[in-house]
Amino acid sequence: MPDEEGMPISNDDVLQRLAATVEQLNELIAARQAEENLRCYTPREAGDLLGKSENWVAEAIQARRVPFTYIGRSPRMTAAHIRHVQQQGEVLPPRRG
Repeated sequence: MPDEEGMPISNDDVLQRLAATVEQLNELIAARQAEENLRCYTPREAGDLLGKSENWVAEAIQARRVPFTYIGRSPRMTAAHIRHVQQQGEVLPPRRG
């Protein structure tokens, strides 16, 4: 396989470039996950993720049926809060036998 100048690239060069690219991707993924863990969602955004309306989320927050946090005076939900709501609704089939 030639490089930009038409010179052949060795397998070692390809492996080094691939390893560097994989390392960069892993760093980007880790940064994205850290950012997502810190992100707070508005009731509308949380509703979109849960497949519910903004009103449903707002009412659930007011009734303290779902976990949330305040940022200033505004209620927000973290990814962990949204996962908790998903898990609350989980129904497992009965065990047989």
